[in-house]
Amino acid sequence: MNKNRQIVLASYVNDAALPENFALTEGPMPKPGKGEFLLRNMYFSMEPAIRGWVDGKANYLPPIPIGGVIRGPSVGQVITSHNKDFAEGDIVFALNQWEDYSVCHSDAILLKKLQPEADIPLSYYVGSLGGAGTTAYIGLHEVGLVKPGQTVVVSAAAGATGSMVGQIAKLCGCKVIGIVGSDTKAQLIIDQFGFDAAINYKTEDVTAAVIAIAPEGVDIYFDNVGGPVLNALLLAMNVYGRIVSCGMIADYNRTDNPNPITNLWEMVSRQLTMQGFLLPTYQDKVPAAMAQLEEWIRAGKITVLENITSGLASTPAAFCEMMSGKTVGKALVKVDWPVDD
Repeated sequence: MNKNRQIVLASYVNDAALPENFALTEGPMPKPGKGEFLLRNMYFSMEPAIRGWVDGKANYLPPIPIGGVIRGPSVGQVITSHNKDFAEGDIVFALNQWEDYSVCHSDAILLKKLQPEADIPLSYYVGSLGGAGTTAYIGLHEVGLVKPGQTVVVSAAAGATGSMVGQIAKLCGCKVIGIVGSDTKAQLIIDQFGFDAAINYKTEDVTAAVIAIAPEGVDIYFDNVGGPVLNALLLAMNVYGRIVSCGMIADYNRTDNPNPITNLWEMVSRQLTMQGFLLPTYQDKVPAAMAQLEEWIRAGKITVLENITSGLASTPAAFCEMMSGKTVGKALVKVDWPVDD
């Protein structure tokens, strides 16, 4: 019988995630029941959201218990099916788990049967055509209500979602400013992703820098980090500006002592709209977003930058490196299947 390797939670994460918070275990390959199908996982998407599921605290999804398999978006191939909608050989994207094989069903979060194009790498469907790209596209359009001529600021701009936000905003006819954590990343988002300007939040006064670059004010702030950067952007927003609240990376490691937001009065005085955004809520918008992103990528209008780590056992290290801010672009893991399969 084939074995199923799994990455489980060895200890709750209280600060920055470390590889020792996770463990590699092995069990029998699962069997799908009625209405279910079995996936052989091919790629795992490294997502900051996973950090909020491994500290034992309530979140928008239940916390992963000690010994529980880590969940995360993945792309896999159907190898056995008891579901009429999914046949052997189908390629599927869904929120599954860090393991060789996952049992899936029709109610799985983010579930989508893919139709991979021969000229587009399968890995793109985990990032630029997966959660990162669709989050950027749908967040900008459905929450940010993006329009040509607007000024858009995005934090974590060298990351998977942030780099897509900036490029999509440029394609929509916007002026785009990216906020990053190093001068190297600042140069990268201008040179490779076409941002109009970049700000290093570690060495610059964010409010002053944004105002100097965009004296006309900010119409949309796509927020991936929260904390001090969000606090600074509140002072640079236009009246009726919109804040797309996609992530709060600055507080993921300090949930018991979150960063204070002292400029919240600006929400009133500038009549701002700030809306939290979770991709599963907009699942019906994903097909159209993917179609547009695919068209842009094929036309060379969007640059895709990937950081691919090989090997299921390397998944915890890849996740921790991504959470440390050391990577740029989309971080993902390519699963290496056991040699006896």
